[in-house]
This record gives sequence, structure tokens and C-alpha cells, in this order.
Amino acid sequence: MSFGSGGVQRLRPSICTPPVSCADTLPIKGRDERSPLDKPTDIDAGAPSEPLRLPDYLPYRLSVVSNKASGLIARAYQARFGLSIWEWRVIAVLGGEGRPLTAQAVCEATAMDKVTVSRAIRALDARGLLTRQPNAEDKRASDVTLTTDGQVVYAEIVPSALEYEARMLADFSQEERTALKALLEKLERRLEGGPIK
Repeated sequence: MSFGSGGVQRLRPSICTPPVSCADTLPIKGRDERSPLDKPTDIDAGAPSEPLRLPDYLPYRLSVVSNKASGLIARAYQARFGLSIWEWRVIAVLGGEGRPLTAQAVCEATAMDKVTVSRAIRALDARGLLTRQPNAEDKRASDVTLTTDGQVVYAEIVPSALEYEARMLADFSQEERTALKALLEKLERRLEGGPIK
């Protein structure tokens, strides 16, 4: 999400997180790419030391908030344009970047897997909302870019999406928005196994 001194300024693809559990959005790591959270613990496999209350469990709470936010933002594009969440995220990334991207770059920007991105690109291509051209440096890859129609769809959706985001954050002060952004970024770095600054 984007926070500015005068309120929300720019849509980021991350605000359109799909209505799935937080665990579904995390990349699957190989044996040599384990997250620091994958380290074994000394906790016995017996009864837990304290009960787990789902309403107080952070991964669950994040999932609930993600689902509600996704449902809110989806009003800006699903009924009017018939786009899926995945298709909108591809359009949002391409429109926000304003330049061709490879499918791999779209995957990295949206935290979606290759199969999902590939299906979304094919669907948008079939509707004439984007085009695919061979990458000049890697013939196995394609550069994806929005067509004129795709740019029109992006331009029409963004104001509504930003309005919904502003409503969602209406009760937050600028300080709270800044703190929320920083905490989400810190948590994301932790889950990715990157350095926490």
C-alpha cells in the first residue's frame, strides 16, 4: 500500500492481495532456502504449553484482514471489467511500472506463482489487454506490456481502487499509517528470510 503526507497517493499491487490465507502467498522454499522461521525448536510434541486462540493468532488475523481488504478493492474491477484478482494484479503491476516486464518479473512483483501468472497473462492477452513479445536478451522469455485498451482499463480502475484504500485507512493518522507500513515491511522481510534493518 502507499502512504503519503496528504493521504494515499499511489496504488501498489500489494494492496490487492487475493482472498487466500497468508500461508498461500508465501513462496515455497527448497531445502537450501529455508526461512529463519523453519529452524527446529525444542518444544515437545505433547500438549502445548499454552492454548492457541485463533482470534489472537497473528497469521489468522493477517489472513482475515487480507481477505476483507481484497474483497473491498475487488469492487473496483470485478463487476465492471470482469477481471479476476490475479488478472488485476498483473494489470496493476504493468500499469504501475509503465514498461514491459517479463513473466518472471511479474511473479516477483506480485508474489504469485508462475502457473497463476501465466494463466492471467494468457487470459488478458486473449482479451486484447496486453501483448507478449520475445525478450531481446532471453529468447525463452517474453516481454509483457499493456495494450492501449489495457492502459484504459488500468486508468479507469485506479481512482476507484485508491478511493477504497483511502476509506480503509480513514481512521488512521499519518503517524499510524507510517508505522503500519514499516511494520508490514519488517514482517515481510522476516518471512522472506532477508535482513531485518
